[in-house]
Amino acid sequence: MNWKLWIAQGFGIGRIPVAPGTFGSILGLGFFAALLCTHSLIGVICGILTGSAVSVWLCGEGEKILGQTDPGSIVLDEIVAIPLCFLTWLLSLGGEKLPGPEYFFGQQRWMYTVALFLLFRLFDVWKPWPVRQSQRLPNGWGVTCDDLLAAVYVNITAVVVAAVASHFGEH
Repeated sequence: MNWKLWIAQGFGIGRIPVAPGTFGSILGLGFFAALLCTHSLIGVICGILTGSAVSVWLCGEGEKILGQTDPGSIVLDEIVAIPLCFLTWLLSLGGEKLPGPEYFFGQQRWMYTVALFLLFRLFDVWKPWPVRQSQRLPNGWGVTCDDLLAAVYVNITAVVVAAVASHFGEH
């Protein structure tokens, strides 16, 4: 197997015949946890940017190898988009030093992590404007951008939910 395709397929996980995007997104939680081990907001942001650039390249290569546009087995785009779903949460923590993975996956906050994960899957499948339209971008750009935009929707939703909760918590 071609190594570029193997990575674009999430180290083979995208070849799972049922819900490969969901399994790729689960692997994305592992990528997020790895980035958190830097304990650095800059480290996480650099990981997201680097991962996105690599995704554009390798997903484009995967499309060429398979001769298909945005094939379901290509899941690197989901993997690299998952950490972006947490950006608002990370920014809300303030400061440069971030907690490790246990903060997001531990007893007290795992439900929020699952909620952001499910929101990502919702927006990735639903593809509201301009998520679906971004898929028309050439090469690996369309494959990757739709997932990054779905992650932006997750952040917008998180901000709205937090604002509403804060408002009703004051009364």
